[in-house]
Amino acid sequence: MINSEVAFAFERIADLLEITGSDRFRVNSYRRASRSVRDTTEDLAAVAAEGRLAKLPGIGKSIAAKIEQFVETGHIEQLDALSAQLPEGLPGLLDIPGLGPKKVALVHKELGVGSLADLKEVVADSRLEQLPGFGKASAKKVADGIAMLENSAGRTPLGVALPIAQEIAEFLGRLNSVRRIASAGSLRRGAETVGDIDLVCDSDEGEAVVAAFTQLPGVIRVLGSGATKGSITIQGPAGSEVRAQLRVVPGESFGSAIQYFTGSKEHNVRLRELAIKKGWKLNEWGLYDGDKQLAGDKEEGIYTELGLPFPPPELREDRAEFAANFDPANLITVEDIRGDLHMHTVASDGKNTIEEMALAGIERGYAFIAICDHSKSSTIANGLSIDRMEQHIADIRKVDSQIEGIKILVGCECDILSDGTLDYPDELLAECDWVVASCHAAMSGGKVPPTERTILAIENPNVCVIGHPTGRLINRRSPMKIDMAKVVEAAARTGTALEINSSWQRLDLKDLHVRQSLEAGVTLSINTDAHRCAGLAGIGYGVTTARRGGASAKSVLNTWPLEKLVSWVQKKRSEGVSHGNCT
Repeated sequence: MINSEVAFAFERIADLLEITGSDRFRVNSYRRASRSVRDTTEDLAAVAAEGRLAKLPGIGKSIAAKIEQFVETGHIEQLDALSAQLPEGLPGLLDIPGLGPKKVALVHKELGVGSLADLKEVVADSRLEQLPGFGKASAKKVADGIAMLENSAGRTPLGVALPIAQEIAEFLGRLNSVRRIASAGSLRRGAETVGDIDLVCDSDEGEAVVAAFTQLPGVIRVLGSGATKGSITIQGPAGSEVRAQLRVVPGESFGSAIQYFTGSKEHNVRLRELAIKKGWKLNEWGLYDGDKQLAGDKEEGIYTELGLPFPPPELREDRAEFAANFDPANLITVEDIRGDLHMHTVASDGKNTIEEMALAGIERGYAFIAICDHSKSSTIANGLSIDRMEQHIADIRKVDSQIEGIKILVGCECDILSDGTLDYPDELLAECDWVVASCHAAMSGGKVPPTERTILAIENPNVCVIGHPTGRLINRRSPMKIDMAKVVEAAARTGTALEINSSWQRLDLKDLHVRQSLEAGVTLSINTDAHRCAGLAGIGYGVTTARRGGASAKSVLNTWPLEKLVSWVQKKRSEGVSHGNCT
C-alpha cells in the first residue's frame, strides 16, 4: 500500500509550510490529512479508484486531488515546489531528534544553516547554544541527535523492513517458476535493525526471477542484476530507501542457502568448524562428504547431520544454541499469548474506545486485556487527572460488565516523575488491577537519576511492571543511562515484572536485557503499547525479541491463565514495600 508514503508526504508538506512561515491552520490541515491517511486500513490507490477519497476524515477535495496525483505520478507537485524553495539539505534536518520545524526555521534564518554539515559547525563552535531558544542543554540534545542519526545510517528498523520483505516475497511467490521463497539474514533472526533485506528463492529460472525482482513496484534503483543474484533499493516510509538482495538457488540447495544467509557470521563459523571436524564441507550449496551431498534441500537436515537440535533463527547468534543442554522446544510463540497488558484508548492519546479495544482483543482470541491510559503528568498525551482517572476506572468496569468473552482489567500507565515519586497516589493505584510505571520525561537526569527512580517505582507494591524500561526509540533516541543490573536485581527481589514493549520503534527490553532478566529469575510481560486496535497485531515483534533472549512461555505472564495473573498481582501487593507517592 502507498498509505505510508502519502502520509509522510503530507507530514513533510506541513513541516515545510511551517518552516516557510505559513499560517497554522494550513499547516494543521496537512497534519490532519497525514494522520487520517496513516490510520486508513484500506489501500489509498483502491480508494482513489473508487472515488471515495473525499469521504475519508480530514480529506477535502484539494487533499484528495493531491492523493490522486501521487497515485498517478508518485509525486505531489506542492511538495516538490516547497522543497525547491529551501536549501537541499535543510528538510533532512527534521530527521534529527530535538529539531522540529520551528527550530529548523530558526537556525536557517539566524545562523544560515542549510545542511547537516552547517549544523554540525554551529554546534561545534557553540553558536547554536547562544541562539535564543536553545541554550547548552538543547544544543547538546541536537548534538546527540546528530550522532544518533549518523550511527543509525543504513540500518532499517525491523518493523519497517519486515512488511517490505513480506510484500516482495508475496509478489515473487506468485511467479509460476518460484517454488519457495523466504527471508534470510538479520531480518529472519529478528534483529531490531537490519542492514539489507535478504531473500532466498528456489527456482530454475533465475534470470527471469531476478528480472521480476528488479522491476518490483517501488524500486528506486537497480544496484545489480544477474542470473542468480539481484540487488535493489526500494521505497521505504518517510522517503527512505531500503536495500534488498535476492539470491536464486536450485531446490537441492535451498535449505543450505537459507541456513547460510541467515547467519549470523559467528553461528556459521561454529557450524563450519563442526563440519570440518567430521571431514565434511559446509557452504551455501550444501553439506558435503567429498562430492556427496549429505544435506541441502531442507535447512533442518544440516543440523541433523551435524548432530545438533534445530535452532530457531532468532537464536543463531552463537550465544547458547551450541550448549550441550540447549533445548529450543519451550521457546515462546505468539500463540502462547493470552492477553495484552498495555494499551491506550481515546481517554488519553489512543484512537479507539475501551469497547473497541476489547472487541479487537476478542478477535485475537485473548482472554484478557488491560487498559492503561496515561497519568496526569503526560500532558502531551492527554494524561488523566485524578478525577478523570476515577471516572475512567468506572467506565472500564462498566464496559467489562457488558462485554462477554474477555476480561478487561483496569490499568494505568503511571509516570515515574523526576524526583522518583509516582504520578498518582497509592490510593488511586490500588484501585487499579494493573499498573504500568514508565519514565517519559527527564530521561537524561532529573532530581533522582533514572536507575534510582526506576528502582523506587519497582519497590512500590502497586506497580506490576516497568514499561519500556530504558526509554529508547530505535534510531531516534538513545536509552536512558540506566544500570540494568541494578534494575533487574530490584525486579527479581520484589517480584516486579519488566516489559518487552512490542512497538517496533522501541523493542524495549532488548534481547540481551531479556536474557539478563531471565537469568535473574525476573518475570516478563510482552505488550504492544497499542494506541489503536490495529496496533495489537504488533505483539509478534515483542515475541521475537523475547525469543532472541531465550524466553519460554512460563517466564512471560501474558501466557498465564487470568487466575494465576491476578494471584501474582495480589502477592506483589501484599509482600511489597511502599515508599510513598506524591499526590
